[in-house]
Amino acid sequence: MRLIDAARIWDEAPHNAFTDLIRFAGEWLCVFREGENHMSADGALRLIASPDGRRWASRARIAAPDADLRDPKLSVAPDGRLMLVAGARLHDPSDCTFRSLAWFSRDGASWDGPQRIGDPDFWLWRVTWHAGSAYTLGYDCRDYERIRLYRSDDGTQFAPIGDDAFTGGFPNESALAFRGDVAHCLLRRDDRPNSGLWGTARPPYAAWQWQDLGVRIGGPHMLILPDGTAVAAVRLHDRRVRTSLCRIDPAAATLTEALALPSGGDTSYAGLALHDGRLWVSYYSSHEGKTAIYLAQAAIDGAACPEAPTGTPE
Repeated sequence: MRLIDAARIWDEAPHNAFTDLIRFAGEWLCVFREGENHMSADGALRLIASPDGRRWASRARIAAPDADLRDPKLSVAPDGRLMLVAGARLHDPSDCTFRSLAWFSRDGASWDGPQRIGDPDFWLWRVTWHAGSAYTLGYDCRDYERIRLYRSDDGTQFAPIGDDAFTGGFPNESALAFRGDVAHCLLRRDDRPNSGLWGTARPPYAAWQWQDLGVRIGGPHMLILPDGTAVAAVRLHDRRVRTSLCRIDPAAATLTEALALPSGGDTSYAGLALHDGRLWVSYYSSHEGKTAIYLAQAAIDGAACPEAPTGTPE
């Protein structure tokens, strides 16, 4: 991969982090959390828009009086609406500690919601639409020992599929992608071992096969290109903490760094989209001092990169 450009696009809050990116209705939308610091109780969601990836303006801000909102993710439902999901770390944990929430919008400015989705204390991480249904992996925020796959027909009513998809080792953040009807998962673990996992499942996605990638990762996101190339954005920890673009070889279960983005310190949580033959990447980093939002463009040599950012309408 070759870096074409990387630039800071937002830094108005004391701490700006945990991004996602999507191309929708001919413009770029980037969403992230604003707060006092990485774990402050005042987390709110900011969505900014750009016609070209250079000029950005705020489109919406979503806050909750009873929760710290975290890790927003964007997708497009089959009816053309934007779907926004996020985790809510509740100020009053007497009933539960976390809830997963969803909002819907036609323009990114006005949002319906929030709606509670999934089970209490299960964090539904990122929604991926496939064959008209929404799929997401949720992780247990009580004892951090399991993840389960959820499915929904409308993006509001999610039910688990089969038994837990994986147990043990503090499995948590995930990226889910489909090639044909085969589901692939890039999964973070934080216990011992703390290496990432590559998972594969076939319909009805109740049974998963897992392979150890042998590399510690954070904030995973990935796309599978039409030629089968799996491209991931993760935080790596081996020599220095950084946000990197990587290639995954599913057959060998290996993750190989292809391009380290300008990053360091408090960094990761990328959004990915393909547009104009390039890979566009939103992420956050503190390598220039303040924790801010960045947008990078990269070329992927030797891979087919049509404009196919998971079915967003233009």
